[in-house]
Amino acid sequence: MLTHTLKPIAAVAGSLALAASLTACAGTSAAADEKVVTVYSADGLKGESGDGWYDRVFKDFEKQTGIKVKYVEGGSGEMVQRAVREKSNTQADVLVTLPPFIQQAGSKGLLQKYEPQGVDKVNGADKSADGTWTSVVNNYFGFIHNTKQLPKAPGTWEALLDGRFKNRLQYSTPGVAGDGTAVVIKAMHDFGGKEPAMEYLKKLQANNVGPSSSTSKLAPKVDKGEILVANGDVQMNHAQSASMPNLGIWFPAKSGSRPTTFALPYAAGLLHDAPHTANGRKLLDFMLSETAQRQVSAIGGGFPARSDIKPTDDNAIALAKVMEGVEIFEPDWKDIDTNLQSYIDAWKSATGS
Repeated sequence: MLTHTLKPIAAVAGSLALAASLTACAGTSAAADEKVVTVYSADGLKGESGDGWYDRVFKDFEKQTGIKVKYVEGGSGEMVQRAVREKSNTQADVLVTLPPFIQQAGSKGLLQKYEPQGVDKVNGADKSADGTWTSVVNNYFGFIHNTKQLPKAPGTWEALLDGRFKNRLQYSTPGVAGDGTAVVIKAMHDFGGKEPAMEYLKKLQANNVGPSSSTSKLAPKVDKGEILVANGDVQMNHAQSASMPNLGIWFPAKSGSRPTTFALPYAAGLLHDAPHTANGRKLLDFMLSETAQRQVSAIGGGFPARSDIKPTDDNAIALAKVMEGVEIFEPDWKDIDTNLQSYIDAWKSATGS
């Protein structure tokens, strides 16, 4: 989104068990246990083998506070939709999603105002003006390719229309996954508007394998060579490359133009009427703490949200190299929040999805 390394089996089982318990108990058991905080999050920050940023942060948080973290993950849109369904009986405390879904959560009244300690070190574009959400891990949208079967990245959007990519290309579903929605946002920017972007995506559909609700599921397919190209994001794919050696990160450009990307941070907010508001605040404070932020690149393979943290670890150096020569633009998030459904509808119409 902004859901992303593979979900470990234990995490999936835990998510399913939690979902079942929350549904069955209608929140009563959670409310009775004050030493708990529930997080709904886009996938990507939890490690495949318990070695991700969330794994470290949650473990350290539990040790320091005695508060157990219950974790549910999915696509960014999926998590927001779940929170909307539960609005009259809120089950989670903290919501972490990628744009534009964190803005959507705000406009739907899902978030309450809370500015965590350290938020003054987060740049203005990476937090809401009304204090309802802040980035906790910065990130950028990107694509991946199989470096073994396709040593050189395709480079341009136009190159992806080539017949060699038929049924060897896939991107996650716009409107459901944060990174999938980012495909539409970037195409609209690169091609100069909705109509030319949809015209292109209509052509691209001839090569597209089909829908995927979660972007993280695409990287293993690229690594194994089942497909050659997929969408993703820099943090997730860089972290995945530690166990998936055939992943290469790249940024599509319109033919004749520079490659572009935009910030796609993991943004966190406190849910309105959260059952454990105080614990949610403590977790948000912890995620923005200097210690946790210094671990973002070294452990999570991402970019710190705090501007005063300047990492120099190997991951930070590698990430800086990935971003060299890439033009970063800032989407009009207000417009996207207002018109997101119309853009998704246009995509569905263009692609027949």
